[in-house]
Amino acid sequence: MSKYKYPNKVPFYKFLINSSAFAKNPIPFQQRWFNEHQGSFYVKPLFGPPIVLTRDAVITKHILRKNHRIYHKSEIQTKYLSKYVGYGLLTSNGDYWLKQRRLIQPGFHREKLENLVSIIDSSIKEQVNKIETSKILDLYPIMNELAFEVVAKSLFNFSARRETLKRLQTIVEQLQKFIVKDIRQPHKKLLYILNGDIRYHMKLVKEGRGIINKVIEQRRQSADRHDDLLQMLLDAKYEDETSMSNDQLIDEILILFVAGHETTANALTFSLTLIAQNKEIRDKVEKEIENCKTKQSLLEKIGKLTLIKDCVQESMRLYPPVWITDRVAIEDDKIGTYHFKKGTMIGISIYELHRNIDFWKNPDQFMPERFSENEQLHKSEYYIPFGAGPRLCIGNNFAMFEMILTINEVLQKFEVVSETKEISINPLITLKPVGLKMKFKERGKK
Repeated sequence: MSKYKYPNKVPFYKFLINSSAFAKNPIPFQQRWFNEHQGSFYVKPLFGPPIVLTRDAVITKHILRKNHRIYHKSEIQTKYLSKYVGYGLLTSNGDYWLKQRRLIQPGFHREKLENLVSIIDSSIKEQVNKIETSKILDLYPIMNELAFEVVAKSLFNFSARRETLKRLQTIVEQLQKFIVKDIRQPHKKLLYILNGDIRYHMKLVKEGRGIINKVIEQRRQSADRHDDLLQMLLDAKYEDETSMSNDQLIDEILILFVAGHETTANALTFSLTLIAQNKEIRDKVEKEIENCKTKQSLLEKIGKLTLIKDCVQESMRLYPPVWITDRVAIEDDKIGTYHFKKGTMIGISIYELHRNIDFWKNPDQFMPERFSENEQLHKSEYYIPFGAGPRLCIGNNFAMFEMILTINEVLQKFEVVSETKEISINPLITLKPVGLKMKFKERGKK
C-alpha cells in the first residue's frame, strides 16, 4: 500500500462494533466520519480491497464524469441486484452497457416523450381521483401506487390486463424488500438458503419474467401499434439492424419497473410533504397552478410550472431517492493527492454531497428559490439526484414530467395539510420516507 495514498482511515473495528446500527442506518455514522475527516475517509476490511466513502465534489466528478471509463459498478449491482431484476442498463457494465444505452437512449429524449405525456397525465388523474379526503393518510403508499400505475401504463399502455399488472406489482414489491435484506445482510445468506427465502424469491423472479414475456409475445403477434415504451423498445435497432431478444427486453422492462417507480414515489412523497409544511411556498405553488389553467398543451404546461419544478429539485437535493452510489476502480488511478489501487471501491454519498456546507448555503433548509436564482444549479457537479456523466439516469425527463404533473394535479384538486412535523427516512437501496402523513381536503368544499 506504500505507493498508494488514501483519505484518513476509519479503523475497521469501528464498523464491527456498530455493525447492527450501521446496517439499519449508516447515515449518522457517515456524517460523523465525514466531518472528522474533511469529507472523505476509507476503511480496510479484514478481507477485500479498501473502501473509500466521500462527499467530495472533485472526487465525484472525477469518478462519474472525467475518468468514468476506469470505474465500473460494483458486484452489489452487477451480480447480486441483477440476479433479481435482470442484467439491464442499471446493472450492466462495459461494452454491453454502452451498446444497450445507445440503443435505448433515443426513446427517452424529451421530444420522444411527447407522445407519452398524455398517458402519464391520464394515469395520474385516475390515481389522484381515488385519494380519500378528510382523513389522515400515509402518503407513501398513495404515491407508490400512482407511480407504479404511471410506469405500467407508459410501458404497456393497453396491452396488459389490470389483474396481470397487479400481480406484477406484488412480485416487484416483494422482490424489492428481499433485495434489501440480501444485500445489506450478507452474513445471513446461509439462513436465506436454508429457510427457502432465496428459492421462493427466485420463483417470483421466474413468474415476473413470464408475465412480461407473455405481454411481449402478445404485442409481437398483434398488428396494433401503441405510443408506449414497449413499442419503443421493440422498434429499437442495433447498428446491425437486429433487435433485442425477449430476455433482453424483460431485463430492461424489469429495471424500469424497479428503478422507475420506487424512486419517483419516494421523491413525490418528500416533495408534497415539504410543500405542505411550508405555507408561503405552498401558496405560491397554488397561485402558479391557478395561472396555468388556460388551455394549452401538457408540455407547455410543464414548461410553465417552474416553481413546482424548483420544489421537486430542492426536495431531491435534501432527500435524493438514490442516496448513495458506488464504483470500483478497474485500474490504478490518481485523484488530486490521492492514489487509489485497482479494485478500490468508492462510495459516493449523494445525500451528504447535497448537504455539504462547502457548496450549499443553509444546506438543511428547504429553499426552492436556489434553483430559480441559479438556473445552472441543477447541472452543477455537486447536485446529482439522477447521477452524472454517461450513466446519468435515462429516465430523468420522464420522472420530472411525472412529478410536475402529479403535484399540479394533487394541489389543483386538494388542499393539503401535512400531519408530520419531522421527516424520517430509511436509507435502504433507495431513500425511503417513513410515516409521512397527510390530510387531503377537496377544493371548493366546506
